[in-house]
Amino acid sequence: MSKRLFTALALLIVASMALVACGGAPTTPAPVGGDGGDGGDGGDGGAAGFVCTDAIGCLDIAPDEPVHVAYMLTISGATAFLGEDSVGGIEIAIDDRGGELLGHAIQLTGEDSGCSPEGGQTAATIVASDPTIVGVVGTNCSSSATAAMSTVMGAGLVMISPSNTAPALTLEGETWQEGYFRACHTDLFQGAVAAEFAYNELGAMTAATIHDGSPYADQLQAVFSDRFAELGGTITFQGAVNVGDTDMRTILTSVAADSPDILYFPIFEPEGPFIVQQSGEIEGLADTILMGADGLLVDSFPENAGANAVGMYLSGPFVSGASYDDFLSKWEAKYGGVPPSGFHAFAYDGTNILLDAVEAVAVQDADGTLHVGRQALRDAMAATDGYQGLTGTLSCGTKEFAAGTSHGDCATGSALGIFEITDAEVTGGNWPPEAIFTPGG
Repeated sequence: MSKRLFTALALLIVASMALVACGGAPTTPAPVGGDGGDGGDGGDGGAAGFVCTDAIGCLDIAPDEPVHVAYMLTISGATAFLGEDSVGGIEIAIDDRGGELLGHAIQLTGEDSGCSPEGGQTAATIVASDPTIVGVVGTNCSSSATAAMSTVMGAGLVMISPSNTAPALTLEGETWQEGYFRACHTDLFQGAVAAEFAYNELGAMTAATIHDGSPYADQLQAVFSDRFAELGGTITFQGAVNVGDTDMRTILTSVAADSPDILYFPIFEPEGPFIVQQSGEIEGLADTILMGADGLLVDSFPENAGANAVGMYLSGPFVSGASYDDFLSKWEAKYGGVPPSGFHAFAYDGTNILLDAVEAVAVQDADGTLHVGRQALRDAMAATDGYQGLTGTLSCGTKEFAAGTSHGDCATGSALGIFEITDAEVTGGNWPPEAIFTPGG
């Protein structure tokens, strides 16, 4: 090669390098969207692409992959009505979004968490092992959530419950761990409403309670008892049955020793109906008013409990309004009839809170890939404020109660009521019963 040709080639190479340095080469478009855990700048758009700096990691969802939501609900056994009720609310919330989020299909899968610690732990282990899941709707029962908490939160997930009401689940220093939320009321609200109705509206001066040893039932009867005593009433008996018991006569005889004005038993089927049926056999309970809670607010209860249920009361969720009426129309069109329990609207709101938070924090690349920072998602859900849901206005930040500081309690307790069981529910197939009392109503 001649010296002149070599010099010409060298100059050409230098000129080409200068052109690249001045931006002549194509670049990858910068991601757009939320902070996704990368510092909030959406990436630098260079060859390196998205870099996750989220404290607990990021979920990457490829252009052809779905946004994967899982549920952990009780979908078998005696409490399956709760899971059926909640799944309907979740599915309608997804339908209302056209089945997609940020251009990705929403995939819903589920695990049966039952209504027990064992069921909760089993479901949590399966869900926590799936790295594609962005968040969880569940559980139904507080006992399941108590057992599942460490596993689900340890996996960096968020979980929002439609019906866990045990106070300890959101109280600092008790069961709560970061990433757990609930769209439903805490029983710090429900227990107080039930006690105030019993004392102020019914004029009850003495009360007894029965629970089944679960966190839900035990904590709810405790709140009821404390509030009833604060109002000036007397608690004559607090006792427990076992899940699976069928003969309630022994504990009912103990209750009857003081002939209380009201018996509050916030438990589930089938134990609840046995208490109602057998209470009519016990001397000393003829004038005692029976009162259950949301665990018995299910369309099968009046028929299973029988004639002795007529005139008794249930505390539980109460939702009304035009948006809720529209939801019920969608339910009837999709499933037929009415929801079997009272927590479907909370499942709907909880699903939307989760999906709204995903939409807020996700970083979306030009090709449609999503990056969701897991800590960013937790922070976004906790920052939910003034969300207008079917169940009222929800805010998921820190709240102060006499019992302590709570985190993740999104509801205000306004969506509660007292229902009276009549013959129309026991023999006529009517459901739901009429709400005869609401807080501030």
